[in-house]
Amino acid sequence: MALSLYVDTARWRAHQKSVVDQFPGIVPVCKGNGYGFGHERLAEEVNRFGSDVLAVGTTYEAARIKDWFGGDLLVLTPFRRSEEPVPLPDRVIRSVSSVDGVHALVGARVVIECMSSMKRHGIKEEELGLLHSAIDDVRLEGFALHLPLDRTDGSDAVEEVIAWMDRLRAARLPLHTMFVSHLRAEEQARLQQQFPQTRFRARIGTRLWLGDHEATEYRGAVLDVTRVAKGDRFGYRQQKAASDGWLVVVAGGTSHGVGLEAPKALHGVMPRAKGVARAGLATVNRNLSPFVWDGKQRWFAEPPHMQVSILFVPSDSQEPRVGDELVAHLRHTTTQFDRLVDR
Repeated sequence: MALSLYVDTARWRAHQKSVVDQFPGIVPVCKGNGYGFGHERLAEEVNRFGSDVLAVGTTYEAARIKDWFGGDLLVLTPFRRSEEPVPLPDRVIRSVSSVDGVHALVGARVVIECMSSMKRHGIKEEELGLLHSAIDDVRLEGFALHLPLDRTDGSDAVEEVIAWMDRLRAARLPLHTMFVSHLRAEEQARLQQQFPQTRFRARIGTRLWLGDHEATEYRGAVLDVTRVAKGDRFGYRQQKAASDGWLVVVAGGTSHGVGLEAPKALHGVMPRAKGVARAGLATVNRNLSPFVWDGKQRWFAEPPHMQVSILFVPSDSQEPRVGDELVAHLRHTTTQFDRLVDR
C-alpha cells in the first residue's frame, strides 16, 4: 500500500496544451523533484508536445535527464569556477551571471542572466561593457531575466524587460533571444510586438505542470486501524489519547515529504493570525496533518514516521478501514510519491 499521485491525464495534458499555445517558443522547466512528477515523466511529456529546449535546475539534473530528452538542456543555476565538474554533452547550455563566468566557459553555449529586481544574481548594467571581449569566446544563446512574482510597488514587468533591452542595445550586445520568467502571455506578446527582431522565450514550470489543481490528487492508503479509549497510551512517546476514537496508520511519512512544509509568504491579517494559531498548537504537539477523512482534515496523533503517519480520528466520525485511501493536501515540489497512477 502506497502514497499515490493520481493524475487525470487528459485534463493535465489539456492544461499543458493551453499553456504551450499561449507562449510560443516556451522553454519547459523540469527541476527539483520534477514538480512532484519526476524528471523522467516530465521529459516524456515534453517529448510528446515538442520543445527543442528543456530547462533543468542543476548540472546534476542535466546529467540524469540527458538520456530521457534529446534536445538542448538549459541549466538554470549559474556557473561558478569552483563548482564540481559534471560530464555533460555539448547540447547543454549553461546560465552565467558574471563576466568572470563567461570568461571561464570558453567554447561553451551560454545564456547570460541579467540582474533583475529580484536581486538574486545576474550581470549588472555597469558590467555590460566588459562583455564584448568575453562573448567572443563563447557561443551566446541569448540573455535572460528572472522576474519577481509579485510587484507590491506597482512597477510593470514589461517596462523592466524593456529597460534591459534598451541597456543591452545601448551596449551593442546581440539581442536575438531573450529568455524570460514570470510574464503573462499578454505581456510577452507586447514585448514581441515591440521588439520583432528578438525572440522571447518563456521559461515556465509551475504554471505548466501545476496550473490545474484539479488534474492531480495525492492519496495515502490506510495500513492499520486501532481503536483507542480516552487515556490509552500509544506511539513512540506513549502519549495519552485525548478521547475515544481510532489510530489510523496511513502511507506517507517524512521520506515522502509529509510533515515537511516550505515556508509560505502570508498576505493579510487572517492568514497571519492562522499561522500564529498553528504555531501555538504545535508547541503542545497538536499538528494538523494533510490527510482528509470523512470531510475533515485530521490531526497527527504524533509526528509523522519515516514512511507512515499516525492520525487520530475521533469516535464521532466514520471508522476508516484498511485499504481505504485518504486524500492528502501535499505540496508537489516537496513530495515524493510511491506510485503514479494515470486515470
